[in-house]
Amino acid sequence: MRRLLSSAAVAALLLAATSVPGAALAASQTPGATAQTVTTQLPRAVVPTHYDVAFTPDVANLTFAGSVQITVDVLEPTRTIVLQAHELTFAKAHIKGSGKGAGAATIAVDDKAQTASFTFAKPVAKGRHVLSIDYAGKINTQATGLFALDYETDAGKKRALYTQFQAPDARRFVPSWDEPFYKATFKLTATVPTGQMAISNMPAQKTVDLGGGKSRVTFATSPKMSTYLLFFGLGEFERATINAAGAEIGVVTKKGDLAKAQFALKSAGPILEWYNDYFGVDYPLPKLDHIAAPGQSQFFAAMENWGAIFYFEYALLLDPALSTQEDREGVYTTVAHETAHQWFGNLVTMAWWDDLWLNEGFATWLEGRTTEKFFPEWNSALNAIAGREYAMGLDALATTHPVVQPMKTVEEASEAFDGITYQKGQAVIGMLEAYAGPDAWRDGVRSYIKANTYGSTVTDDLWGAVETAAGKPIKAIARDFTRQPGVPLITVSGGGCVDGASRLTLTQGEFTKDRPGKNALRWSVPVAARAVSGGAPVQTLVESRSAGVAVPGCGPVIVNAGQAGYFRTLYTPDLFKGLAANFASLPPIDQLGLLSDVYALGLAGLQPATDALDLTIAAPIAADPKIWGRIVAIYGGVDSYYEGMPTEQAAFRKVALARLSPLMDRVGWAAKPGESGPEATLRGDVIAVLGRLGDPAVAAEAKRRYAADKTDPAAVPGPLRKTILGIVAAQADAAGWDAMRAQAKAETNALLRTELYTLLGAARDPVLAKRALDLAMTDEPGATTSPSIISRVAGAHPNLAFDFAVANKAAVEAKVDASGRSGYLASLGGRSADPAMLTRLDALTASDPSLAREVEKAKAAVSYRLSVRASQLPAITAWVKKIGG
Repeated sequence: MRRLLSSAAVAALLLAATSVPGAALAASQTPGATAQTVTTQLPRAVVPTHYDVAFTPDVANLTFAGSVQITVDVLEPTRTIVLQAHELTFAKAHIKGSGKGAGAATIAVDDKAQTASFTFAKPVAKGRHVLSIDYAGKINTQATGLFALDYETDAGKKRALYTQFQAPDARRFVPSWDEPFYKATFKLTATVPTGQMAISNMPAQKTVDLGGGKSRVTFATSPKMSTYLLFFGLGEFERATINAAGAEIGVVTKKGDLAKAQFALKSAGPILEWYNDYFGVDYPLPKLDHIAAPGQSQFFAAMENWGAIFYFEYALLLDPALSTQEDREGVYTTVAHETAHQWFGNLVTMAWWDDLWLNEGFATWLEGRTTEKFFPEWNSALNAIAGREYAMGLDALATTHPVVQPMKTVEEASEAFDGITYQKGQAVIGMLEAYAGPDAWRDGVRSYIKANTYGSTVTDDLWGAVETAAGKPIKAIARDFTRQPGVPLITVSGGGCVDGASRLTLTQGEFTKDRPGKNALRWSVPVAARAVSGGAPVQTLVESRSAGVAVPGCGPVIVNAGQAGYFRTLYTPDLFKGLAANFASLPPIDQLGLLSDVYALGLAGLQPATDALDLTIAAPIAADPKIWGRIVAIYGGVDSYYEGMPTEQAAFRKVALARLSPLMDRVGWAAKPGESGPEATLRGDVIAVLGRLGDPAVAAEAKRRYAADKTDPAAVPGPLRKTILGIVAAQADAAGWDAMRAQAKAETNALLRTELYTLLGAARDPVLAKRALDLAMTDEPGATTSPSIISRVAGAHPNLAFDFAVANKAAVEAKVDASGRSGYLASLGGRSADPAMLTRLDALTASDPSLAREVEKAKAAVSYRLSVRASQLPAITAWVKKIGG
């Protein structure tokens, strides 16, 4: 699954019973994940081997009728078979198989536990049986279970069906053992409107015209897989294909959008071919579809269903009228990420949700490696620094958690779907690959995949395979970074030159943003250090509180050279001074790493907060676009801390605009022939932040181009459309807001329609922001767009958005898919810098204790923002006065 990095709604709303001990399941292929050790919330006496599912959707009434025949192995006699089921109703069930049949079942549903129990008059004998169940369910309007998405076309409104089952929502579609360890094969049959396209994990095997406008489509049997990977889609679709890597690769869109999927299709073939080689095991299914759907989720962008990857359109399609270079890169990395899951997650699956990071951290890391291989000009290694920074921002707060954390119930799996699992997982894997060496790392991965094909694993299975291949202590390092939370802090001191080498002392501590007196944890930290003057990095492992290292060459030394390590680096003032003086000569990746460390350490009060601002002054105008992208983000971040302080904010903006004006001259409004992708992305970033900072020339030009767009096709280039719309929307008056709403209402391009409606929430005028909130409660924007409008309002008016959402809690939560509900409301308040928000958030917990965990995260964000305003802004304000005169 590709999670939305920008969304704080990362928890799944998962309800189930407590763990049930019992008899053993069939043995796993790996000693790390056995029936005796893996968590389950079902009795262990019965296990599935095959599901034969048939269903008929009633698209107009949002219901479906289904039947399933489940082949099961009964390991010990039992009168009751318990499956997971949610929001299903049952007509009848019976069982037949070896020995005498137990006959019809009495059915009991436990809504709280999300289970259905099938009890028979006499015990079901040990052996193989077939459990047959007739049932019915509902079609949702958010991305949960079987769901419908409506969209506008020139011919009127259309409706399409899709499924989303991760983590435990297959139980909304079919009664099942809805846990990752219970793998089985699936055969799916659907009765659908004739002429519509039906898609599943496997190719359609047979289609029968039933007459009356109905057809029955039967799909080939899938490989053995977990329930959350099952997929079905239905609608007025188009499909284009290529053949590569021994499979048919397809893209599926609603009619008229195939051209927008061509980049994804062309990219998917080489990616699949390279993964066949990288993993050492060929992709095992006959086809791999990439399926684009209108709408959006507050929780995820794409889902790795085996052979049928689901994407919301913005994550797969490129529209020349709207898409940016960043969108292009996002499509590529999302395709790479989800394709990586076909091995890491689908072929080899974590045994339980506490090892979800085995799927997500690895796929996030490999998407970067894939991009480096096929698009080196995008300089994706620098993007990994941004992911690491996001993870460290979460990991340095008291509300963090380990990458691997025991989860006794699926409710606790909510913790797994966040930046710790994805971005910290990515960073830790990158660090371990650098330590093991890329060849040894790949050999270990190949060994792990081959040993566990179609099986279930735990994290240590991967570490063992890599450690064997590398001959280095991978397990000890990996366990430190995945089984305990937090960010190591390496303090660098010394620096004297002896025998042509700089002698440094590396002291280990812990970087924390909100616990200054915390007793530091300890890690085995791989560290690379290199002299600024050049030479190969020196590798060392800091295992105790301090270690010495000699780096060939005299003069400044960059620690964490190449930025593979997951730790913060704090230099003593004299050592930092030497690096700052040589900032322009550092490799871009080390410029980015140093700048990011210094900014974070400064806001946390561990070094002067102005040191990062001094580095932004030291950066040459010709610096790498991604360095300038980080500088632009820093200026935007500092500006946000000044909200509510108009005099100080105006002074800061004057300095920031003076620094960024030459950069605007460099990038301009028009793309240059042959410019790099990062340069194109920088253009949008610079214009956007200048608009936010109130640059009058940029604001005027954005408004001019927006007005001219009606008559001049060149006025708003596609890659700048969202940027220009964003500036205009933020500064809109009532007439302008009404005009943008009318434009959104008339738009049939799904991507642009969603963008326009969402931007109505960007208005800085609080009266217009309130109108946007009211609009979000109507059906006009579309069922999946309303939460994005509310979130956009929270960007400029967090208190307004939070209070509105709490006052309309039931209605708002009904518009958020189940996976994102527990974190959504708290995330709105988490953007505030008002001390009163802490009380508001406590009141939310009091009214709904199930939200406590997400509320604590939001409170930590608010408290930290308040701390920075109180402790660091005075020094920044003094710096502004000094620089600005």
